[in-house]
Amino acid sequence: MSDFAASSTPFLERQTPRGSRVVVVCVLAVIALAAAYGGSFSQAMQYALAAGGLSLVLVLGVMIALGWRADRSGRVARAMLFSFIERDATPSFVADENGVIQTGNIAASARFSAGQGETMAAALRSALPNPQAILYRLQARAMLDGNAREDAVTRRGHVRLAVHLLGNGAFLWRVEDIQDGRGANARADMLPLPMLTVGRSGTVLFMNEAARRFAGGRVKSLDRLFVELPYKPGEINQVSVEGGIVNAVVTELAEAPARLELVLVPVDQTSVEAVNTDFAALPVPLMRLSPKGRILEVNRLAAELLGPELSESVSVEDAMQGLGRPIPDWLRETVIGAAAPRSEFLRLTRKDKEMFVQVTLSRACKDGEAGLIAVLNDATELKTLEAQFVQSQKMQAVGQLAGGVAHDFNNLLTAISGHCDLLLLRHDQGDPDYGDLVQINQNANRAAALVGQLLAFSRKQTLRPETLDLRDTLSDLIHLLNRLVGEKITLTLSHDPVLRPVRADKRQLEQVLMNLVVNARDAMPNGGEVRIETEIVQLDQPMNRDRATLPVGEYVTVKVIDEGIGIASDKLQKVFEPFYTTKRTGEGTGLGLSTAYGIIKQTGGFIFVDSVEGKGSEFTLYLPVCVETARKETVSDTPAPTPASKHGEGVVLLVEDEAPVRAFASRALRLRGYTVLEAESAEDALRLLEDRDLAVDVFVTDVVMPGMDGPSWVRMALADRPQVRVVFVSGYAEGAFGDAGPEVPNSIFLPKPFSLNQLTETVYQQLH
Repeated sequence: MSDFAASSTPFLERQTPRGSRVVVVCVLAVIALAAAYGGSFSQAMQYALAAGGLSLVLVLGVMIALGWRADRSGRVARAMLFSFIERDATPSFVADENGVIQTGNIAASARFSAGQGETMAAALRSALPNPQAILYRLQARAMLDGNAREDAVTRRGHVRLAVHLLGNGAFLWRVEDIQDGRGANARADMLPLPMLTVGRSGTVLFMNEAARRFAGGRVKSLDRLFVELPYKPGEINQVSVEGGIVNAVVTELAEAPARLELVLVPVDQTSVEAVNTDFAALPVPLMRLSPKGRILEVNRLAAELLGPELSESVSVEDAMQGLGRPIPDWLRETVIGAAAPRSEFLRLTRKDKEMFVQVTLSRACKDGEAGLIAVLNDATELKTLEAQFVQSQKMQAVGQLAGGVAHDFNNLLTAISGHCDLLLLRHDQGDPDYGDLVQINQNANRAAALVGQLLAFSRKQTLRPETLDLRDTLSDLIHLLNRLVGEKITLTLSHDPVLRPVRADKRQLEQVLMNLVVNARDAMPNGGEVRIETEIVQLDQPMNRDRATLPVGEYVTVKVIDEGIGIASDKLQKVFEPFYTTKRTGEGTGLGLSTAYGIIKQTGGFIFVDSVEGKGSEFTLYLPVCVETARKETVSDTPAPTPASKHGEGVVLLVEDEAPVRAFASRALRLRGYTVLEAESAEDALRLLEDRDLAVDVFVTDVVMPGMDGPSWVRMALADRPQVRVVFVSGYAEGAFGDAGPEVPNSIFLPKPFSLNQLTETVYQQLH
């Protein structure tokens, strides 16, 4: 045994500390016997104490015997353990719970320079890059499970560090070299392609025979192999070999968190002949092309990408498309070397599913004939993520545009309908102009409904949620829906017998259902059946579908099912996009489903579509169940009429930057007898309020204005006039300015466009 191993003798003789228990039992026995023979107790008590003392002496003898036997067994077991460790070829240590080495075997003494008293971290520093972290993890797991192990990749190769809990605060550590170079790497040596294993810092840990032959010898780091770092996976890279610089495509095969397997696919004549590979068995999708783009040969992986419809002897233009320039031009430039090789993203012409590939072209020769090698990479997931990102940006931009357009239109419609109301006050039904004014008013209301669709699409409308029983809602709506679908289509309705209430805007939810039913009607030109079904669904786990995650909870589902022509699979994910429609020109605007999507998302629900081409479609709404106690709510689009004689009391400060809207609002309020002060900006309003003697009862102010916005100046004014009531008006939704600060007390919101009666009644309600 070496000096290092011989130091284990004191450690082997360590015994379990049980002396304190022996001392306690001995003291108790002495006390009991002394009390029995020297105390002034009764005879019965003396007999009892004597019996107890003798019993303790007997227990003491048993403890000593058992302890001696256990110590002897422990010494024998530890001696056998260390006898085995001493002859083990694997370096082994015994260390305490602080990592201090107590002993080690001959292999540990030969491999590591640490001795007794040093720490495991110091001993393994030459073998592992960060031994302290690995030792801590393993010892913590061994304390729980009794043993643990972990593999690590070092410059010397693959190392496995194992630990076993021995008891008494001791741990047995083993450092084993994993000879996978003749295991997994032996299989790699059989591959015809160059393959190498790379560590985290770019160190080349292993090269198979093909790689050594390809590079002209063993290399130690990637900078000795690649001309430019970092290399580009899936693309052509320049590789420095013994004969010069050649081109090769690099493919990454992740093997472990700390290392990668790299496969090099040569793409020029010299290196292809050097590796002498079987084209069909190459682990990278490859195609051989003629200079004019005809597919001469595809390997197995490329054939799987291209699909069963395409095979050899077809043009590459038949297999893929989507390049911004003609594909023959791209091929010709590559053949003549007019442009450096670069990757292009193309869409495969597969009929079963949508797929994208990243294609890299390079010149190659076979049997003395010039040609092309195309390296393919499946880029479907990448293009899908890119499309989702672009779509989200587009939806956000269109939503912002729709909100801005709706705001401006609402200002115009407020002025149009408001001045029309003023004219109607001066004309009765017998007037010749009365009918024209009514037409103007009705068309202004229709325009306001279209603007509401834009706001619904952009999710910026003001919702008036209430607790709804969908059975009542659908029962009220079914008569209108029957008129919408016509005579050739049958509309059926079925409910879950225990339907729960939901919280939504009834008017907007009806709009969603009408849009879905009309969409189903248009999908069945020859007639059929449209079914509306409601059901309670309990989700015990989050449900992931169509890039959305439904949280755990109870939902009411509403399904609208038709028997129409269905939607093609490549168009299914686009149906909720604005202005996208599968109908012919003039038959649809493409806003119906996008509006439904916006309303449902703003309500807090989800909408999904399933469709089979030629069999029909199914739209499913998921609406969260209302957990609050159902209560009756009275919701009215317009306040109840109030006699005009009650108006006319109070001073109104009107702040509006749009002159036509301000002119209409001021005239409407004056007609009801209010005193109106006008200001075209927040700054003008604050200057008016500097007069302390000026009494104001109500602020009527626009929310979004140049300079200071409505909520900001109102908060400043209310600091000196806290009793003043506030009416906010805006062409945006009520929630559009919810982040501008805390809620303004004594305020109410009136969305544009509003009529003369809506404005005056809102002011009256605030005053009274």
